[in-house]
Amino acid sequence: MADSNFISGQSYEPLRRLISDTRLQEILGQIRIRSTGETVDWSEQTLSPTDLESSTWQPKLLIAIDGDYSKSIVENGYPGAEIGYVTVSTVVILLDKVRELEKSAFIDPKKFRETERPTSVDSIFVGCNVVLDGEDSVKSSMRKMLYQVLGKFRIFDNTETLLETFEALLKEKPGGRAGKCPHDNCEADYEFSIGEYQCKGCGGKLYSTDSLRLHELQNPSGTNGEMYGQIMETLKKLQLIHLLRSFEQEPKYFSFFRDMAFFIEGTLAVFSTASWLAKPIRTELERLNQKIKDELNSELIILGIERTGNFVKHFSDIDTKKTGEDDNFPAQSIFLLNNDYIKNNIVFNDNPNFVYLEDTAFGRKFFYKTKAGYRVVASLATYNNYQSNTQTSFPAQFPRLADVVGLLDKLVSSRYENSVTPLAAAHAEAAIPLNLGKSIFEDIARQINTQSTPS
Repeated sequence: MADSNFISGQSYEPLRRLISDTRLQEILGQIRIRSTGETVDWSEQTLSPTDLESSTWQPKLLIAIDGDYSKSIVENGYPGAEIGYVTVSTVVILLDKVRELEKSAFIDPKKFRETERPTSVDSIFVGCNVVLDGEDSVKSSMRKMLYQVLGKFRIFDNTETLLETFEALLKEKPGGRAGKCPHDNCEADYEFSIGEYQCKGCGGKLYSTDSLRLHELQNPSGTNGEMYGQIMETLKKLQLIHLLRSFEQEPKYFSFFRDMAFFIEGTLAVFSTASWLAKPIRTELERLNQKIKDELNSELIILGIERTGNFVKHFSDIDTKKTGEDDNFPAQSIFLLNNDYIKNNIVFNDNPNFVYLEDTAFGRKFFYKTKAGYRVVASLATYNNYQSNTQTSFPAQFPRLADVVGLLDKLVSSRYENSVTPLAAAHAEAAIPLNLGKSIFEDIARQINTQSTPS
């Protein structure tokens, strides 16, 4: 009886916890602890906007990109059958109209909403146990849907589709092994190409978008949240480049680059199976920025804003005094992160050759505490090797930094913690997509062009 009681669930659970606790203590004793050292005087470690060249820049357009996804069970006779609903939203904010409304003692909410113009790239992708008519597997169904989604969306009537934007980046893809054919039971190597084509091994249909390898994330026997999330993140980065190339391809709107700033939720990097996109994106941004410098004597502003994660947590930590009070980090202070600081304080790695996000990023991180005292963790797009070199952190490596922090002072508020108003609007549109497939850019560009022709 005693032995039976010993192995019962009631008696076993405390023993299990004791064993776990012993192992936990052993592991805790081996964990390396970062030495916080002496309290940092951040007023001596940071820049102030007054240390930068003064800025009088007044943008006319803010363009923000965010995304969301959800999962839904479908009834098709197979257990766990699932589809994913992915939305990437773009919101344009007409700052000229906002400034005009701000002159009034009372702002009409309806008129204020009219300063924001949203649109969405909306799509459905199949997950576990869902196969389209004419396809032989869940994987082939998903691959076809991704290719078709990119082919349907474009910004202006006379510019390229989102698929053509992607295929322009694909042409710059670094060389190397392409991988195995995505068709089941085919072991042939294949090369990525443009459009639709056939595998040389099995003759099965292939798509240019197969090079993103997002189908490899598909879970055939469970939920596919990781795949939907990576599809969303990849589409956000492609949408950014699509917007830039579309404005370039419309000559009458090219000069708007001088008056625009672009925001995207999250860091400026590409992860997972599509991480190879980072290098072609860097190449494309360098090309386009140089053209804007040559023709408009200006540069792009592209900002990634992080709402959560280790960098946000670290900024909060260094802003907290030992007494538990905030404001250890002075207001209107800029801290430019370099690789050594990131390795030693945020992302631990004692490999001397380690470079944080060396192959996947197309921007540089910095911390900024606004004039009103709100923290922002941001990434600023870079356009040459000097700017991208994270071994150093000089103001000249962060393009248009004075313009950027001046803009953040105006856009960050307590209403949207760790974010900016344009991204809050884009996130709301992505979460509740009321304007699916609605094209807004033609109307906006035409409206601005008739109101004021940029000099």
